[in-house]
This record gives sequence, structure tokens and C-alpha cells, in this order.
Amino acid sequence: MTPATTERLDTLGKALGDAALRTLVRLCETELRNADREKLDAVCAAMRAKSREAIDELLDDGKACPSMANLVFTSAVMTLVNAGIRELRG
Repeated sequence: MTPATTERLDTLGKALGDAALRTLVRLCETELRNADREKLDAVCAAMRAKSREAIDELLDDGKACPSMANLVFTSAVMTLVNAGIRELRG
């Protein structure tokens, strides 16, 4: 991978993570506020564990259908959010 490719993937990963955390907070604000530090760490770990799969799907789907990039990105965000919610409520 070239440095430019790595930089673009880092930027994509950061945007994906930011959007996923923002969405999780909006959907589960009270539950997150009442969660202890251990539970919050577990939620973040669950989302990180799912991130490689979500990014791989995002890249594959984005290449297959570039005109739907926003929808593909949103799907990847929700993949991470769902992992976080499962951990939070599990």
C-alpha cells in the first residue's frame, strides 16, 4: 500500500468510527449515561472488533456500486452501531 492509500484508509476509518459513535450515543443516550466504565469499554471493544469486517464490506460494496457510496457508508456505520448495542444490552 502506498502512503496515500494508507492515509485515505485512515481517514475513512476515522470518519466511520466517529459516525458510529455519534449514532450510538443518539440511539442509546440514557443507557450509555448509566453504564459503568467497564461496560463502555466493552461496547467500544465490540465495535472495534467488528470494524475490519465493516470496512472490508464498505470497500467492496463501494467498488461494486460507487453511486451508492452514502448508503454503503451508512450501512457500515450501522454494522458497528449494532455491535455496540448488542454489547450494551447483552
